[in-house]
Amino acid sequence: MKIIKNLNSLQEQCFAWRNQGLKVGLVPTMGFFHDGHQALMRQARGLCDKLVVSLFLNPTQFGENEDLDKYPHDFDGDCSKAEAQGVDVLFAPAPQSMYHENHATWIDVPALGSNLCGASRQGHFRGVCTVVTKLFMLTQPEIAVFGQKDWQQLAIIRRMVRDLNIPVEIIGHEIVREPDGLAMSSRNAYLTKDERDVAPAIRQGLLKVISKVRDGERNAALIKHFLQEEYAATLPTGKVDYIEAVDPADIEPVETISSSTLVAVAIRLGKARLIDNILIEV
Repeated sequence: MKIIKNLNSLQEQCFAWRNQGLKVGLVPTMGFFHDGHQALMRQARGLCDKLVVSLFLNPTQFGENEDLDKYPHDFDGDCSKAEAQGVDVLFAPAPQSMYHENHATWIDVPALGSNLCGASRQGHFRGVCTVVTKLFMLTQPEIAVFGQKDWQQLAIIRRMVRDLNIPVEIIGHEIVREPDGLAMSSRNAYLTKDERDVAPAIRQGLLKVISKVRDGERNAALIKHFLQEEYAATLPTGKVDYIEAVDPADIEPVETISSSTLVAVAIRLGKARLIDNILIEV
């Protein structure tokens, strides 16, 4: 596995592969790899000839009071895990090389980013779209794999790729979970033991929503109220950032669960902000 930090070197390598007729795959990450990241790598590895994994803690998707400076990292461990998954290139640039001092160009999909995480993290998806577009330009991949835990991000990237005619297939990977149901996340490292013990209640609440819908409840407001009460009981130290029922493609809130609906939540538990979701098929 090569470790590349220079943008031009990465682009030259990927262009050379494409000229040889090789299919390039990309998995964008911010590092501190867990089994979820490695599952994305394994899926991408089976779909391409050459696999690039980016390891870049993108400053433009963090807000002023967010955890950019505290985000967990383990570069040596990440290198070992990436190599074990058959990654060909680990791209680990410095922030100043990805963004010029007078950087002035941004990509945004505001129609899909105004609620859920976009409502509480102003500018977050602008940063995501911009850095992902830059990675697409650098690597010229035919496929790119993203996790469905960040469903809104996945929907936004799909819309961006469609609208800008970027020649890459976006593939979503199902949420990878701990044995007790907690969605894997680098930010789980922030949880204390007591917080970690109760965190699976996030998933358990979403599963109860499925049961409510199966029993005939279709009113989205009542579903959200039920989940609010559920988390108040099971996560008394947690703080709900949002509980929403939205269309899975355009991320618009729905009033009635009459077709495929995404129920998405974000819960602040101690120092961690945890997101999860469940797709309801009616």
